[in-house]
Amino acid sequence: MTEDIVSTRLEGTTLIIETSAGTKTYGSKFLVAGLLVFVARGSGQIEPEESAKIIALIQDYFHLQGAESLELITTVMAELADNPGIVEPLIELAAALSDGDKEDIALMGLKVVAADGRRDFAEMEQFNRAMEAIGIAPDIVHRAFDRYFAETMPGD
Repeated sequence: MTEDIVSTRLEGTTLIIETSAGTKTYGSKFLVAGLLVFVARGSGQIEPEESAKIIALIQDYFHLQGAESLELITTVMAELADNPGIVEPLIELAAALSDGDKEDIALMGLKVVAADGRRDFAEMEQFNRAMEAIGIAPDIVHRAFDRYFAETMPGD
């Protein structure tokens, strides 16, 4: 059921959306999970390996239990399906993130793209769109690539 958005506002790193059904709050956990789901959908569907990677990344980054991470992902997918109008306000929430957080998010996005072991052009395009949409500067994305390769390449 789509809800009409009455108003939105940012309070620090919390997005508050008043809808026709009431007030909801969204934080950086929701934003990060939504972004990773968006990147994973770049190939048309979310592969099981990508789902597992998203859950693990969210769990590690936010220090959640596996069930909490899964619940967050499920909530994100349902909210985005029910209320596609929250995407734009969520993008505004990204502006409140630090460059370090943005770099971490970019790194997580790269890990999701690589999770299924295939290099899919559509997923990389989706990754690039996501980074641009939430205002992650190219130099920050570059640092995330450096970190990704440092973590995944065999030792010297």
